[in-house]
Amino acid sequence: MHQRRRLHEDLLDAAAGLIIERGFRGVRMQDVADAVGVSRQTVYNEFGDKWGLAQALNLRENERYLDGVDAALSDHADLYSAVAAAVSYTLRTAADDPLKKATLTGEGSGDLLPLMTTRAEPVLFAARERIVSHAVRQWPELDAAEVAEIADVVIRLTMSHVMLPTDPVEVVAERLARLVARYLRAPIRSEAGGSASPGSL
Repeated sequence: MHQRRRLHEDLLDAAAGLIIERGFRGVRMQDVADAVGVSRQTVYNEFGDKWGLAQALNLRENERYLDGVDAALSDHADLYSAVAAAVSYTLRTAADDPLKKATLTGEGSGDLLPLMTTRAEPVLFAARERIVSHAVRQWPELDAAEVAEIADVVIRLTMSHVMLPTDPVEVVAERLARLVARYLRAPIRSEAGGSASPGSL
C-alpha cells in the first residue's frame, strides 16, 4: 500500500512539473509515465484519464492549501484575525504558486478552469469540511450550521479573488473577516487594534 501511494504521489509530482513547464494541453499521459519511469497504462490505471489526473492533482494541492489555512487559523485566538490571516495566506500563496498560474493562464488553462468553477464541488466540499471542523474545535461556542453557511460563502469569494484579483490582499482579507465576524456575531477588530461589536461597524 505504501508503494502504491508513493507511485501516486510521484505521478502527481511529475504532472505538476510538466503542467508548469508546458501547460496542461501540452502534457500527455505518456509524458507523465516517462517522467516517472512507468508505462502509460500505469498512469491510466491510477487516474482513469487525463481529466482524472487533473482532478487528483487539484485535490492534492487543495489539501496543501488547507494545511496552511489550518495553521493560519490556529495562530490567532480571535475569529476576525484568524479569518483575515487564512484568507491572506490563501491569496498570497496562490499568487506565488507556479502551478496555480499555469492552471489560470498557461497553455490549455481553459481546460482546467472548470476545476475552480463549474466542477469545483470536490474542492469546495473538502475545504468547507476542513474549515468547519477546525472552527468549531477552536471556537466551540460557534454554531456548526452557521459556520458551514458562512464558510461556503467565504470559500467561494476567496476562490473568485484567486481567479481574478482586483483589490489588495489585505483589503480582501479584512473585508471577508468582517463578513464572517458579523454573521457569527463575533468581535471585529477596530482600526486602532481593539475590537468593536458587530453592530457598531
